[in-house]
Amino acid sequence: MRRKEREITGTSEIESVISRCDVFRIAFSDNNVPYIVTMNFGYSGGAEKTLYFHSAGEGRKIDLIGRNNYVCFEMDTDHNLVTGPEACDFTMTYSSVVGWGKIEIITDEKEKEAGMNSLMRHYSNRKEFTFSRSVFKRTSILKLVIETMTGKRVT
Repeated sequence: MRRKEREITGTSEIESVISRCDVFRIAFSDNNVPYIVTMNFGYSGGAEKTLYFHSAGEGRKIDLIGRNNYVCFEMDTDHNLVTGPEACDFTMTYSSVVGWGKIEIITDEKEKEAGMNSLMRHYSNRKEFTFSRSVFKRTSILKLVIETMTGKRVT
């Protein structure tokens, strides 16, 4: 990062930013053409930092995972427009996280349920949920194991 004073390096600070984000963007490569999708997510910290999300069982995203499962992701929060007397005096403050890792489609039922619980916990105060088995059968749960991530805070 060019401006080191903006870099967030501590895991707990990065996870705090993640906890405040509503959505994230995941970037795939389709024959050297970027393809970005905005998605809801759940995060699981610990030794294996992981993002979970759900998807239809078919489509471009699923096809791309089969061809190249190395992806980049980005999420941001804490947006605030700072105005000034002239156009070039305007700026935006924010916090963001960018990372890379490998994505896979979960097939194990218990792991699928754990992934969905992670996603649902991110958007509620509840810890456990029940899922309709008929909906669960036609929903793909995706798991992104994070290899590296960095944070940035512009104040």
